[in-house]
Amino acid sequence: MTTTSVRPPTAPAPSNGRTTNQGKRSSLAGFFGGALEYYDMYIYASASALVFSRVFFPDAGATGLLLSLGSYGVAYLARPLGGFLAGHFGDRLGRRNVMIATLLVMGIATFLIGCLPAYDSIGILAPFLLVVLRLFQGLSVGGEAAGSTSLTLEHAPEGKRGLYTSWMINGIWVGYILATFAFLAVAALPEEQMLSWGWRVPFWFSAVIVVFGLILRRTIEDPEVFVDSKEKQKTRVPVGELLRHQPLDVVRVIFAAFLIVISSVVPVYGLTYATNVVGIEASVMLWTAIFGYATALVTQPLFARLSDSIGRKPVLIVGNLIGAAAVWEFFWAVGEANVPMIYLGMFLCITIAFGATNAVYPVFFSEMFNVRFRVSGMAIGLQLGIVLTGFSPSIIQALSSANGDAWWPAAALTSVACVISAIAVATARETHKVPLDQLGARHL
Repeated sequence: MTTTSVRPPTAPAPSNGRTTNQGKRSSLAGFFGGALEYYDMYIYASASALVFSRVFFPDAGATGLLLSLGSYGVAYLARPLGGFLAGHFGDRLGRRNVMIATLLVMGIATFLIGCLPAYDSIGILAPFLLVVLRLFQGLSVGGEAAGSTSLTLEHAPEGKRGLYTSWMINGIWVGYILATFAFLAVAALPEEQMLSWGWRVPFWFSAVIVVFGLILRRTIEDPEVFVDSKEKQKTRVPVGELLRHQPLDVVRVIFAAFLIVISSVVPVYGLTYATNVVGIEASVMLWTAIFGYATALVTQPLFARLSDSIGRKPVLIVGNLIGAAAVWEFFWAVGEANVPMIYLGMFLCITIAFGATNAVYPVFFSEMFNVRFRVSGMAIGLQLGIVLTGFSPSIIQALSSANGDAWWPAAALTSVACVISAIAVATARETHKVPLDQLGARHL
């Protein structure tokens, strides 16, 4: 009988200069990699909602906030390209080196954003450079989830693939929590200090996480199943093989990835709407986000372990449907400035609904594809699907402004996205009991 423990894996001591348990080590490396990638992504999201409209778009007037949120979404245009590049080199040359590269690109781009002069100093060049660096962030994160998940999946023991891969997702939430704490401190500063130097500090702090991530990733070896496959048949153009053998699975992943919309709309647009329309203090909304992320750290491994037992599809479908309903309660509560009900909505949307889908989608998407083009399949499908995620705050902002600053467009768009994801998941095959070396085998 398998254990139901949800404690995070710890790195084992090396034996004879080699790692004795690559599964645990790769899971831990995924945790720190996810923390860095999404710490960097979310400090940008918070800054775009609270600061960037005044620092980089001061002459835009009422449209400054829309431009600021648009700059947040720009990274999602680069994510499909990042997914393609990470998939191509990850499937051809190996998972490990690509994962080191994505970490470095994200860390350098984020640090440089913190160094950018404001619009008042260098004019239009400031927002231009901001967008360029944001595109590099998108390139990095576009390959992170697929590469890290494939690496951990291929090292994980049978029957625990969901649990092991979920620790990359928990790392993402730790990144969100760190980013939120960072901007709680920034929001507490006097406005002049916040706009001049305070917002920069969280971007500079990302260098600390980069160091930890690089140390861990340098100790990881490529999985045996991948090495064996590469020795038997070298895949010259993985994406060509992918589209020849599993095009329908790519389409499934694109639509199933709509589940991620809720994670962008609830904490990102929810913060924007609450502070700029309803008048709720930013610190109140940031604390509700921390509450949702912190409690999800407990529920996500549980949902992942549940998917190892009963299957990926039931957990994903039910999580999506709960999210489709709960988002209406959350935005109603925000519109009424009802703080206790906002906490309830955050719990239902993030801790339960997105906690279930977020913990399981990486392993489910990765298990769909054959080892020869696994990173390409997950990365390309996932990143094409979540383009909507990046621009959803901007789309909702435009719809809300056109409807008297109403909150219902946020709930409606998110609800539709969750239902589409549930339908896409329902059309896929169940994979939780398929042996690792047989995943995607029927397509070759």
